[in-house]
Amino acid sequence: SVPTCCSARYNLALLAFFGFFLLYALRVNLSVALVDMVERNTSLAKNTTSNVCPEHSSSIDVPRNTSGKKYPWDADTQGWILGSFFYGYIITQIPGGYLASKIGGKLLLGFGIFGTSVFTLLTPLAANLGVGYLIAVRALEGLGEGVTFPAMHSMWSSWAPPLERSKLLSISYAGAQLGTVVSLPLSGLICYYMNWIYVFYIFGALGVLWFFFWMWFVSDTPESHWSISRAEREYILSSLKDQLSTQKSVPWSQILESLPLWAIVVAHFSYNWTFYTLLTLLPTYMKEILRFDAQENGFLSALPYFGCWLCIILSGQIADYLREKQNLSTVFVRKSFTLIGMIGPAVFLVAAGFIGCNYELAVAFVTVSTTLGGLCTSGYGINHLDIAPSYAGILLGITNSFATIPGMVGPVIAKNLTHNNTVGEWQTVFYIAASINLFGAIFFALFGSGEVQDWAVSGYHLHRN
Repeated sequence: SVPTCCSARYNLALLAFFGFFLLYALRVNLSVALVDMVERNTSLAKNTTSNVCPEHSSSIDVPRNTSGKKYPWDADTQGWILGSFFYGYIITQIPGGYLASKIGGKLLLGFGIFGTSVFTLLTPLAANLGVGYLIAVRALEGLGEGVTFPAMHSMWSSWAPPLERSKLLSISYAGAQLGTVVSLPLSGLICYYMNWIYVFYIFGALGVLWFFFWMWFVSDTPESHWSISRAEREYILSSLKDQLSTQKSVPWSQILESLPLWAIVVAHFSYNWTFYTLLTLLPTYMKEILRFDAQENGFLSALPYFGCWLCIILSGQIADYLREKQNLSTVFVRKSFTLIGMIGPAVFLVAAGFIGCNYELAVAFVTVSTTLGGLCTSGYGINHLDIAPSYAGILLGITNSFATIPGMVGPVIAKNLTHNNTVGEWQTVFYIAASINLFGAIFFALFGSGEVQDWAVSGYHLHRN
């Protein structure tokens, strides 16, 4: 087989890894900075903190930088600011997948991240001009990020040999988790010692820098790559020769009638419900119920995503090992990884609501919950490439559009359910997330597939008897 070290396909995975790292850093940094951007008295958090748990902040007296400008936004306004990203994000999913199949994923992904970085650099200015401008800039960031996952899936459809799919894709998408891990505490430290505007300047500048590397080193297909070895090019092309379609038109009606695709949609939606609810509300839960101070909070909020990152990388290796060496069918591997990766988190999430003020246990449970979720990447997460490699970008655009709805709705519902910040209210939030997860897991186990679908292979229209 072709060596993996320094190969073009692993270089692509690595550059994509850094790209998704920055993408998520640019996405979550606002949740941290927002705490510092708002005048203390406008967010009513102080008065509604539940007194269930004792205060336990190890108050380190560090001279805190308070030079950042403050804005009088109430809780609802903050909700709109945090949610606005998804309104842009949902719009470009399907167009992103379609465009990637036409113009290639490289430019689309590159400019998606470049655009997001530029708008991030403009965030402090927008906040100064008024909340409407800030919401607009965040929605534009969402538009830029919306094309990235479909574009990446589309690139992997011509770059990833079938038996290396789990490995290569899990490396590239794991960057997203690590971006969350690093940027949550780092944004907190930047706010603490410098000023919240630097959260946007530092990450924005890194994104622009990444763009130049991406444009220089990456190409859309193995054929057009300038430094790929002949052996590797042959290896990739021969492994994909029966999998791709040469049709120019997209079989939209067959795609939308495909049950295996809807199985991915339901799983993706369900998983993201839990994921986004935690991503946006975990810091709040820790602060209001378990009563941590913000500095502990940054590191502890990042812990679950670190676990998830490790799990994604490892499960990608294990999934391909099981398929290649143990000869387990693709569909068996995808379904078992999805089941464990969705039922596990549901169980631990519900448990997290029942352990009272034991915050070590709360953190442990939420961490295990999010970590197990990492298995889903090698489950339903790359199943698009199993059932229709040629249209993987478009399929991901479809499933990710549905899977963005929880990002818009989940946190809003959770905020509405937790007006008094009681433990009981939070238990309800965790219950809802867990039952949605359970449903998604079962649906995928019943209707998922691991085979390339008939409509996804070239010449399908010729012999449809």
